[in-house]
Parts: sequence; structure tokens; C-alpha cells
Amino acid sequence: MTTIELQKVSKAYPGSQGLAVSDISFRVKEGEVLALLGPSGSGKTTILRLIAGLEKPDEGTLLIEERDVCRPGHFIPPEERAIGMVFQDYALFPHLTVAGNVAFGLMKKGKVERKRKVDEILAIVGLSPFRDRYPHELSGGQQQRVALARALAPDPVVVLLDEPFSNLDPDMRNQMREDVSEILQKTGRTAVLVTHDHEEAFAMADKIVLLNEGRLEQQGTPEAVYHTPVNPFVADFVGHADFISGVVQKDSIITVIGVLQNNSKFPSGTEVSVMIRPDDIDLVPNPEGTATVWGRQFRGSENLYTLRLSSGEIVHSSQHSLDVYPNQIKVDIRLKLTHTVVFEKAIVGRTIL
Repeated sequence: MTTIELQKVSKAYPGSQGLAVSDISFRVKEGEVLALLGPSGSGKTTILRLIAGLEKPDEGTLLIEERDVCRPGHFIPPEERAIGMVFQDYALFPHLTVAGNVAFGLMKKGKVERKRKVDEILAIVGLSPFRDRYPHELSGGQQQRVALARALAPDPVVVLLDEPFSNLDPDMRNQMREDVSEILQKTGRTAVLVTHDHEEAFAMADKIVLLNEGRLEQQGTPEAVYHTPVNPFVADFVGHADFISGVVQKDSIITVIGVLQNNSKFPSGTEVSVMIRPDDIDLVPNPEGTATVWGRQFRGSENLYTLRLSSGEIVHSSQHSLDVYPNQIKVDIRLKLTHTVVFEKAIVGRTIL
């Protein structure tokens, strides 16, 4: 069953130039976690607010569980959409205890049922021992769990999470990704996550909707978006990507670092750019090598090398942290490409250093 569907949705804000979101269509299946991914100003939060009913679209239709809740001339208010929301700043009530915050959306239920539900949700999120504490007595991660518990308590159709980990330190952020994913799996809830962090989206989402300047650039599984980006923007946004020049010759692409298989539909003679990711490259020291080590960044578990090719183009290579090569050493490049991602050279627009 489809839980959420957007059909050609557009929205502009008064006084702004252009559309905040333009002609957006996608579906979220029941029990699926979808990530709205993109840079600042790409339209992620606008879409979340449209789903929640906090904004109205100028064009298009929005359905929740196949019920038409929003289109020009028709609008179902937020309180009738069965939506749970976790805000970026958690928005907890400081004068209420943990249990009081979780029970806030259950006021229409009887006292016994309300307590039963609060106990159940607190057990799921691991906060039963903290039920009588106030928000200021909790860590950031615990506050986030309270916000999630409050959103889950009324049994919403979908949970919306707006940059929920941005206020946490890196170590806590990683732990909370795992915890929130586990909680969503336990409860079987459909969720829509807004994030600008591709690692966060990849770690949590079943499906990615990648946005840029209000447009939908690509949607699909994290694996599909990473390995088969539809354009250079997607390729670079979801992970480090370099582009090297090549020329198509029938079933091959001729590049400065070797002959690659041509999976594209470009005819012979077409000048193209081939996407290369750092984990696609191995290095072999060779005084007569075709590349020069230009720099090294130590990243704990790996070294990220900057390599200058004989053409002057720059690529990067991820190597084990114990594989240390000095600057200016010559190396040969060994490619580990499982498939070749190719774009027309004119649309890449990369500066050759």
C-alpha cells in the first residue's frame, strides 16, 4: 500500500523568485523510510511541511493512504492527517515530564489507555527509567527519543523527521541513527526523513529522493543513486566524485588511465567525462607511472590521496591507513570499476587543475 503520494506538486512563497518546489512526484510505501536529501534551499523542508499540512501547494495533489488531502481548492488540516512530527529542535514542553510530553497527543484517550500507551512507547524507545524527568535533565539523545516517542504515541500514519540529528555531536549522531532506525523497524512506521547528509540518508533510508533548487534530480534506492547517478550533480552530492576526460570508440572509452568499457549510448567520437570515485582506484608505485601523488589526508581508517594525472586532471584514491606514499612519488593507477558511469563532457563543467 502507498502511504504517501505526491503528484506534480509545486509551491512558491510570496516575494521569492522562482518555485520552492517544482513539479515534484514520488511515492512512499507502507513501512518504508524515505529520505528527502539535498543541499540547503533545495526544497526538502517545504515538501515535509506540505505533507504535514503546514503549507498548501499551488499546484498538484497530495495523498495520504490514497486519501486526497491536498490540492488547489481542497485542504485537509494537519490535525486530521494522522501525522507525527519530530522537529529539528525537538520542541519538547519544558514544564512537562518525559511521560507528560509523550502523553500530550493522547488527551482524547481515557486515563488507563493513555498510561498504557505511554508505558508501551517509553519501553520501545528505552526511556522507561526516565519517565519522571524533565527535558532539561536529559541528554540530547534522550531528548530526541522523547520527541520521537511523542510523535509515535498517537499511532500516526507517517512520522516526519526534520533534520533530527543536526543538534547532536558526531558520535551521538551515529548512535542515534541506529537507534531511530531500530525504533522505526520495531513499530513498523512509515517515515520521511529530511537531511542534507548523504551518509545519514544511506544509513537510514530504503529510498532516496534527491532534490536541487526545488527540482527532483533522482529517486531510487541508496545503492542506485550512489552507483548509477543520472547527472554530475547527483554523482558529486552523494559521495566524492572525480571526472576524467575520455573519447568513445565503439564499445570502449579511451582515457588517460586506460581503456574502459562503454556502457553508454554515445556514438563513436563523442567526448565524455567518466565518473571515478576514490574507492575505484588502487595505487602501484612505479617510477614511470602515469600519475603523481599530490597530497594525502589521513582519515583514521584510510588515507585519501590526491593524484595528478599526466593530462593535468585530478583524481582521488582511498587507501588503507597503513599504505603511506610520499608526495611527488610516481604511481600507476589500477581501476576497480564494476561499471562505467559516463556523462557528456559539456555538462560536467569541472575545472582541470
